[in-house]
Amino acid sequence: MIALIVLPFFLPTEIILIYGDIAHFGAGVFLLIQLISIISFITWLNDCCLSEKYAERCHIHFMLLATTAYVVSILGIILMYIWYTPQPTCLLNIFFITWTLVLLQLMTSVSLHPKVSAGFLTPGFMGLYVVFLCWSAIRSEPPDDKCLRNSEASRDWLTMISFVVALLAMVIATFSTGIDSKCFQFKKDETQDEDHVPYGFGFFHLVFATGAMYFAMLLIGWSPNHTMKKWTIDVGWTSTWVRIVNEWLAVSVYLWMLVAPIVWKTKHVEEPR
Repeated sequence: MIALIVLPFFLPTEIILIYGDIAHFGAGVFLLIQLISIISFITWLNDCCLSEKYAERCHIHFMLLATTAYVVSILGIILMYIWYTPQPTCLLNIFFITWTLVLLQLMTSVSLHPKVSAGFLTPGFMGLYVVFLCWSAIRSEPPDDKCLRNSEASRDWLTMISFVVALLAMVIATFSTGIDSKCFQFKKDETQDEDHVPYGFGFFHLVFATGAMYFAMLLIGWSPNHTMKKWTIDVGWTSTWVRIVNEWLAVSVYLWMLVAPIVWKTKHVEEPR
């Protein structure tokens, strides 16, 4: 074990660069797995709150959670407008924040559509997630950008907090997704042995490996040729666009999960004709 930890420090540069190319793909896979895991958890929580067992008892808690999620999301958008659009020329940041607000409204509208009726909770929690991704994307912009009003001191402690949060999120997502792999299964086993374990060893290690690749990309700003300065973890335009694309993909997957049952149902009804 110790040899495997020490060995990478003595590998040739060519091998490290090859691993860097592989890590780009692996990090993208981890983001996709993390995205599906988060959406699966949100939908599970919503189904649990709307079930007959908890519907009456958790009605107030349900509304409180949904309201809090929307308030925090809107507050986050307002703060991003204040912090990251100090000038009218900050068009890119204005676009990122405004489009996030549009996506929040779109998710809410689709979720409340009579044919969907998914409620307020899932779009509220997804709103928190996409606002966080938007904030992370803007925070990843190079520090010399005039649209970032944060001082160097504030960037230091915010970067430290972001580093710790990112590390914890990666560990939690890795273990939770690696253990609870049911949301990635397309069929159920008909029979289970007595020695059956509730997780797959292969899938668990795959998630952990891609999670390590993702964290490596954070440390180098998604580019092996990117020069990292002090307190610049996950900083660079590549990091910014990776998070923005991840945000848009998250909304697309969530909307498809809402609309897919209706599409398949309509398609199934039309087939006999």
